[in-house]
Amino acid sequence: MVLLTMVLTKYALLESNFSNTLLSHFNFIILTTAVLLITASGYIINDIFDIETDKINKPSKLFLDKNFSIKKAWSFYILLNVFGLALGIFVSIATNTPLNSLYFIVTAIILFYYSKSLKKIALIGNLIVSFLCALVIFLVSEFEFIGTNLESSSKISSDLIITIYLFFSFTITLIREIIKDIEDVNGDLKIKAKTLPILIGRKRSARIAFFISSMMLVFILIILQSIKNESLFFWYILFLICIPLLYLLSKIWFARTKKNYSVISKLLKIIMFLGILSMLLFRF
Repeated sequence: MVLLTMVLTKYALLESNFSNTLLSHFNFIILTTAVLLITASGYIINDIFDIETDKINKPSKLFLDKNFSIKKAWSFYILLNVFGLALGIFVSIATNTPLNSLYFIVTAIILFYYSKSLKKIALIGNLIVSFLCALVIFLVSEFEFIGTNLESSSKISSDLIITIYLFFSFTITLIREIIKDIEDVNGDLKIKAKTLPILIGRKRSARIAFFISSMMLVFILIILQSIKNESLFFWYILFLICIPLLYLLSKIWFARTKKNYSVISKLLKIIMFLGILSMLLFRF
């Protein structure tokens, strides 16, 4: 999903709308590889710290300590981080923006502390993951438009295009993180985490997810008013984003069991995927 987001952000969303993008194909490959390596290391460290909770929440999917030793996992975590950071620093220097190295360094640090402790704090962990998901889109645009004035060839303003996708990525991830916390209550209780469902209950947490989903739907409907003339994009968003969101709202409202929330989590993945694919419409 990260790779697809980065590729479509550059080649479908940005290059088809802006005439002054700067990131070469080679540097984009380096940037993408750096992000993927750091993301992969984030998943590994998260699995390392999540062994006890996964034994309860996802016993059938438990990989570490069962098929793969924790010692090897630590080695892979360090290795991927080192290579990811090296490539991130390299592409920052290659594009004459050495300060952009901080994005990679800070992200690696945040992912470690998120997995170690921050994910156990109500909403803090959810917001961190949502921010990092949106950062993927921001990073591509940041490297593409270094020190340039954006001139969009689209009828939609440049700032609006990027903001819509940043908001969508952040919000859909936030909703899914809350839903996942509701799913994982039993395991989180064992490690004495203070996630939102543990503090206020599953039902109230679901209502918060419902409210955020509603706000996102309203935001997208407002955006639709400004793209009425972009017929293909308009109908795509209406039928493949708005209608699934309405269905999502009904599923969240009536959800009661862990299986219900698991279905919602998968539905959110589908909506996220469809949202990313909508970038292709800018290309064609």
